[in-house]
Amino acid sequence: MPQDGRDESEALASEVCWHYYINEMTQAEVAKALGITRLRVNQAIQKAKSLGMVKVQIESPFLARIELQEELKNKLRLKKALVAPANRDAYDYHVPVGAALASYLTENLSTNQWKSIGVSWGMTLQSAIRRLPQQSRPDIEIVSMIGGTTTGASFNSFGIASGFAERFGANYSILAAPIYLSQNVDRDLFLAPDIFGDHFKKCETLDAAVLVAGDVSQRSYLVSTGLPKEVSPEELAACGAVGDILGRFLDINGDDIPHPLNQRTIGIELDTLKSIPETILAAAGRHKVGIIHAAMKRGLVNTLITDDVTAELLLENSRYP
Repeated sequence: MPQDGRDESEALASEVCWHYYINEMTQAEVAKALGITRLRVNQAIQKAKSLGMVKVQIESPFLARIELQEELKNKLRLKKALVAPANRDAYDYHVPVGAALASYLTENLSTNQWKSIGVSWGMTLQSAIRRLPQQSRPDIEIVSMIGGTTTGASFNSFGIASGFAERFGANYSILAAPIYLSQNVDRDLFLAPDIFGDHFKKCETLDAAVLVAGDVSQRSYLVSTGLPKEVSPEELAACGAVGDILGRFLDINGDDIPHPLNQRTIGIELDTLKSIPETILAAAGRHKVGIIHAAMKRGLVNTLITDDVTAELLLENSRYP
């Protein structure tokens, strides 16, 4: 034993780690050089780590975002969080998140995990479509989860479903209905035809769902183009709305606001999202912090894709425990 009382195995661990980390030798090469087995080399490396002899320090511009992702996962109780870098001088809350979403979808489709993907609508999803590589996946079906509007054709529900399908080389199914029924129209009677029943059955068996969030201002595509004429955003805000998910307006706690508009919405029921294996919310912007928190509290999302500006605001926001 060395005179300072240290174990011989510690001396061996030091020598092993020097060759392995500094000289960049493989474990097999270290074993041969020292005349020991690869198992003993591996044990020496693990011992060095446990004793704090080896410390790993990562120097990378991406490290700050990785830390944000981990904090978001823990605080918002998420399965996964992806944080895209935003251009803070010329801030655009659609482009970075759209690019990150496109990358995430491409990666997951490469593993053949998903066969049916539900989609919402909006400019963030349109941004993602532009960045998707052309693929050939006729085994996949894109399913629209919400009714549409007569304006904003490229990024309403019809355009988004067909846009994703075109890039993926996939099939698609559209919910051929308005997002909001006119007043005094019986919702159950309207949805009675088999075509709607078959579509909603597809929504109940999705492998993944891609969502966006909107606030209660003119920045929201839904508010600016999709609300019935008799409903104002001020009226919704007065009922406690902080934004919408799939056309249904929620308060900060994630509950439906007490307004009849939610009963006129044509789309997948929000609680159905909880049975879908992966629910992805792609959203960013200071104005969306409230509705992102609301969606989390309702348990509608297990994967969040956002930018670093929004991530910081979400973590600073004291309304979420």
